[in-house]
Amino acid sequence: MTDYAPPMRDIRFVLSDIVDLDQVLSGAAFESADSDTVFAVLEEAGRFIAEVIAPVNGEGDSVGATWADGDVQTPEGFRSAYAQYVESGFGAAPFDPEYGGGGLPWTFAVVIQEMMTSACMSLALCPLLTQGAIDAISHHGSDEQRSMYLPKMLTGEWSGTMNLTEPQAGSDVGALTSKAEPVGDGSYRISGQKIYITYGEHDLTENIVHLVLARTPGSPPGTKGISMFLVPKYFINDDGSLGDRNDISCVSIEHKLGIHGSPTCVLSFGDNDGAIGWLVGDEGHGMRNMFTMMNNARLSVGLQGLALAERAYQQALTYSVERLQGTAVGAEPGAKSPIIDHADVRRLLMTQRSWIDAMRCLIYENAAALDRVLSDPENGSAHQEWADLLIPLSKSLCTDLGNELTSLALQVHGGMGFVEETGVAQHYRDIRIAAIYEGTNGIQAADLVGRKLPMRGGDVVRESLDDVERLAKDLTAIDSMQLFSANLIDAAAATRRATDWLVANGAGDPNQALAGSSPYLRMLATTICGGLMAKVALAGNKAAAASVDEEFHKAKVISAKFFGEQILPTAAAFESAVTAGAEDLFALNVDQLA
Repeated sequence: MTDYAPPMRDIRFVLSDIVDLDQVLSGAAFESADSDTVFAVLEEAGRFIAEVIAPVNGEGDSVGATWADGDVQTPEGFRSAYAQYVESGFGAAPFDPEYGGGGLPWTFAVVIQEMMTSACMSLALCPLLTQGAIDAISHHGSDEQRSMYLPKMLTGEWSGTMNLTEPQAGSDVGALTSKAEPVGDGSYRISGQKIYITYGEHDLTENIVHLVLARTPGSPPGTKGISMFLVPKYFINDDGSLGDRNDISCVSIEHKLGIHGSPTCVLSFGDNDGAIGWLVGDEGHGMRNMFTMMNNARLSVGLQGLALAERAYQQALTYSVERLQGTAVGAEPGAKSPIIDHADVRRLLMTQRSWIDAMRCLIYENAAALDRVLSDPENGSAHQEWADLLIPLSKSLCTDLGNELTSLALQVHGGMGFVEETGVAQHYRDIRIAAIYEGTNGIQAADLVGRKLPMRGGDVVRESLDDVERLAKDLTAIDSMQLFSANLIDAAAATRRATDWLVANGAGDPNQALAGSSPYLRMLATTICGGLMAKVALAGNKAAAASVDEEFHKAKVISAKFFGEQILPTAAAFESAVTAGAEDLFALNVDQLA
C-alpha cells in the first residue's frame, strides 16, 4: 500500500490563492494568528499525521473494533496513535482560548481533518465527532457545562458523540421516543435506545460525553418536542476527577462494509436507574441545537469524500507508473509501457485529479465562509448565507464523488484493485457510508430546494451565479481558456433557468421541486465548482507567468482546463432532469415497479 503524503502544496495554494486566508485572518476574531503561523503548524501536523496516523489505517481495516460484554476495544495501533494525537494538541487549535484552544480559524481545522481522514478515516472519526460536540456545547451549553467539559474535550482526553437515531426513527428524527424525566435537582433520567452511534463506546479516551435527543413529559409530538441532554459516560466529581459510571451500556457494535476500526454502537440509556443527563440549551430546542453539530458534521463528512479520493488517487498514480502493461502509442514496438502512458488510464487519473482540486476549493471555501462570519461581522449575514448554501453542496457532491473517484482509482489498478492486497479497495469501502450518514444525500438535496434555494426568493443562488459569470468573463483573457469560459457561461445560464423553474413551481407543489432536487444539487454544485476552477486557472496562470513555482502552477492551469472542458459540460445536461417535474416519478404503481 502506498504511503500517504499530505498534499501540502495543493493545500497552501487553495488557502492562499482561492479562499484568501490572509483576508480570513484579518479580522479581530483571529488576531492571534497569521498565515505564516498557520502554514507552519499545518506542515508539522502533516508530518505527524503521515508518520503516526497513516500507518494504522490497514490495521483498522483488518483487525477492526471488537465488542465483548459491553466493552469495545479498538485496534492496538489506534490507542497508541490517538494518545500521540492528544499529546500533539492539534485538535484544540481552532477552539476558544478560554478553554485551552488555539483560536485558529475553522478553515485550519478542516485542513487537519482532511489529512487525518486521508491517513485513517476510521480513527479520524473520533476527533471529528468530538469537535462537533464541542461546537454544540460552546454555542448552547451553560457556563458550567462549558467549563466542566470543554477543556478535556478540546485536548481529546474526552470524546463526544451525537445521539439522534433510534431503531424506529432513522432520518425521521421527529419519531424518536427516548424519554427525559426530571429528577427535581435540575438533572433528568434519560431512557431509550440509540443506534449507529459512532464511537459511542471505546477505549481511546477517559470519558465520553454523549449529546442525546430525548422528550420531556408532555412535550409536543414531532421535532418541536425534542430537547438535547448532556449525558456523560462517567460523572464528574467536584474536584474534576471522574466519578461513578452512568447508566449507559453498549448493547452491540455493527458489522459493516467499511470503516471497521470505528465502532458503530447500539447504546441503551437507563436500563437500571436511568442515565442521568443535563439539559443543553432550552427545552424543546434540541433539534435546533443539534443542527449546530449537524452542520459542522456535514461539512466534515463532505470533506471525507475529498480526503479518501486524495488517498486513493495517490495510490492509483503510483501504481500507474509502476505497472507495465501493453505497448503505448508511440512506444518502441514490443516494449512494455507503464499504464500511465495509455489514454484511458490518463482519463481516469485526470478526472480524479481535476475533481479533487475542485472539491478542495469547495470545502475550503465553505469553511472560510464560516470563518468570515466571525472575522467580517459587518457582512456576516451574507457570509452566513453563502456558507449555508454551500453546506448541502459540500456534503452531497463530495461524498458522491468520493464513491465515484475511489472507484476510478480501483479501476486504474485493474484486477489488482479488486483484491485486498493493494489496499485501494479499503478506500472504496470506507467512503461508502459518507453519502448516507449525517443526512442522506437525498435529504441534502431536499434541504437545498426546501430551505436554501428559497433564501431571499432564490437571490442567494442567483448572486452566486452572477459571480460565476464574472469569472467566466475573466477567463477570456487567457487564450487557452476560451472553451472553458463558454462552457461556464452555458452552465450558469442553464442553472439559472433551472433555479427559476424550481422557485416558480416548487412553492405550489413541493414534489415538483423534490423530484428535481438531486440533479439540481449536482448541477448547481458542478457550476459553482466551475467558478472555483476558473479561479484556479486565473491564479495558476498569473503565478506561472511570474515564474513562481512554474511547473506546479502550470499543472493547476491544466487541471482547471480539463475540468472546464470535460467535466463542466455535464452541469447544463441536468436541466431537463431538474425541470421534468414529478409526474414520471410517480407514474408507476408498486405492482408496475415490481
